[in-house]
Amino acid sequence: MKTFTQLSWPIFNEAILDYHKTDNVDTPIQNPYPVKSIEYYLYLKCWIDTVQWHFEDIIRDPEIDPTEALTLKRRIDKSNQDRTDLVELIDSYFLDTNKDVIPTADATINTESPAWAIDRYSILALKIYHMQEEVNRGNKQCEAKLAVLLEQKKDLTTAIDELLADIAAGRKYMKVYRQMKMYNDPSLNPVLYGAGKK
Repeated sequence: MKTFTQLSWPIFNEAILDYHKTDNVDTPIQNPYPVKSIEYYLYLKCWIDTVQWHFEDIIRDPEIDPTEALTLKRRIDKSNQDRTDLVELIDSYFLDTNKDVIPTADATINTESPAWAIDRYSILALKIYHMQEEVNRGNKQCEAKLAVLLEQKKDLTTAIDELLADIAAGRKYMKVYRQMKMYNDPSLNPVLYGAGKK
């Protein structure tokens, strides 16, 4: 039986490679997995991360038109919210998967939820892809950086699989703290809720 990282890593790389067929942030996603399956959400997660990676490249162009930059900033904000919502959805999958597990009396909570670790795993796949590109271009300085990223992949793979095994065995328990991003909420951001009072 595959571990969760053995399931997710190839899907992340599939999404990255699919995006780079056009390398265009406006390319429509063509998710090959059944809707609402965990594979579907993993592919979507990495697609969002990949598009946002390139948003961040574009917005750093020193020659970018300020109006275009503002529009792009709005797209980055939406992408961040989509990413956060998706992480919470993936955590809900883990909660449902382990709903019948009774934690042991000495069970502990992890510093981050499984899906936030998966979030880092997806972004790590992107880092490795782009660092490998630089190595392929002959950038010798990036060879050492790539080696570090590959070591991080090994460590994070182990940590994620151990965390999920511990949750399944009741040695750890998890909670999902719904993100309360106040700057996105018209009722909590004073710039937004105060806009009509000036």
